Amino acid sequence: MTASETGEAAHPPRILILHGPNLNLLGLREPEVYGTVTLEEIDARLRDAACARRAELRIVQSNHEGGLIDALHDALGWADGVLINPAGYTHTSVALRDAIAGVGLPAVEVHLSNIHGREEFRRASLTASVCVGQIGGFGWRSYTLGLTALLDLLSDRGERR
Repeated sequence: MTASETGEAAHPPRILILHGPNLNLLGLREPEVYGTVTLEEIDARLRDAACARRAELRIVQSNHEGGLIDALHDALGWADGVLINPAGYTHTSVALRDAIAGVGLPAVEVHLSNIHGREEFRRASLTASVCVGQIGGFGWRSYTLGLTALLDLLSDRGERR
């Protein structure tokens, strides 16, 4: 039953933003690959985009696999969806893949670079198969494109907790 069917007011969409390892170094780390925009600037752009859509964000960055998994588990109580850049864990973490699948929230995977055009080991994503979609190769815009896609999907589905 939807909020409108029960007479309850629907809350704004609530999105967990997860940034994986080394993304705190954006702007410094390999700018020829990842650009010069910092993580703080990406977060500000995400907040602006969320505000325009009346969405609420919780933003977490962790260099530790367990920190990302804990944030996913914690999202079960409040989030409607997840926007995740698993970074290096994209290609290595079965545990993160299982956490995304386990919480059952719609997730969109984003990447600053086009992982399919990079080194062979970066072309495989263990996490993509449990996400509703993947966006990459647009630099910082991958995040705002991913957020827009996730919010549109939630709106289309009428998914609000």
